[in-house]
Amino acid sequence: MTSVVVVGSVNLDAITVCERFPRPGETVTGVSVAFGQGGKGANQARAAARAGAATVFVGAVGDDDAADTVLGSLESAGVDVSRVRRTGGSTGFANVTVDASGENHIIVVPGANASVTADDAARAAIADADVLLLQLEIPLDSVLDAARAARDGEPSCCSIPPRCRSSRASSSGCSTA
Repeated sequence: MTSVVVVGSVNLDAITVCERFPRPGETVTGVSVAFGQGGKGANQARAAARAGAATVFVGAVGDDDAADTVLGSLESAGVDVSRVRRTGGSTGFANVTVDASGENHIIVVPGANASVTADDAARAAIADADVLLLQLEIPLDSVLDAARAARDGEPSCCSIPPRCRSSRASSSGCSTA
């Protein structure tokens, strides 16, 4: 069986559907709201486990109720979450608003994702894995550290979004252009 380690982000998502986006200062009535589990790293981990890979997720969650929700989602998909660290503060959160045409606006609060590191236990799991998956929703230093921990010749993949539009763009390696 292929072994996969994912080092990345995990979020609780709130998805709100509305007819149109509000203008600045305006309130509009929503059509529906749903909660889901997201974060590019967690999504990759769930997909790898559901595809049959032995999957370990390395990340961080807060000390809130959202942590139990997102970890439960990963565990139910068959992901090993023993390398997820609990920190003080909040679990990552994404507020996704979708209008009637399908366009979306997303606000991400990194929360514990901003403190993800690859400790010695995670480095050992990375070195033993067949595949390492990374993204840029955690600190760039942590992404690079995980990549360095991979053994020679290990297939690694870093998912880079088409555009990074955040104040962290310069520190995460993303361009705002």
